[in-house]
Formats: sequence, structure tokens, C-alpha cells
Amino acid sequence: MKQKKVPQRMCTGCMEMKPKKELIRVVRDAEGNISVDLTGKKNGRGAYVCRNIECLEKAFKAKRLQKNLEAQIDEEIYGRLRDEIQHER
Repeated sequence: MKQKKVPQRMCTGCMEMKPKKELIRVVRDAEGNISVDLTGKKNGRGAYVCRNIECLEKAFKAKRLQKNLEAQIDEEIYGRLRDEIQHER
């Protein structure tokens, strides 16, 4: 039987390709609102971050999430991502 292909996405922190299910998606919708998408199914432009505090800090320092989403990201979104990552541990 043929194996199903696992979708891969790049983490904006460590710049490594990883399975989509292992990453957290941040989305900018058509109105320009930015939110954390834990389901991975919301419409809009997405950027991915590992479930790792170090990767989130790298993405924050280098402003890679802002560049990928082409929008300014509030501190609230970073706080929500940080909480989500720490909650899983």
C-alpha cells in the first residue's frame, strides 16, 4: 500500500522543515487580523513556529514572523504563542 505524504512546513525560528502537525500556525486573514491557528485550517497567509521557546525567541528577535505575514505583530500574539508552548510542557 502506498504511504501517504506528510506535509512539511518551515519553522520561522530555526528554519528547519518539519511535519506540519508539529508546528504552530500564525495567520493573517483578509482583514489584516493576526491570530494563532491551532487547527491549521483558517483562511489566510500563514507562518509556522516550532513548539519550542528558543525557536519563538529567534523568530521574534529576527522579526521573521512579521516579514512572512507582511504585517505588524502585537506583543499579545507573542504572549499567546509563548503560553501555548509552555502549556504543552
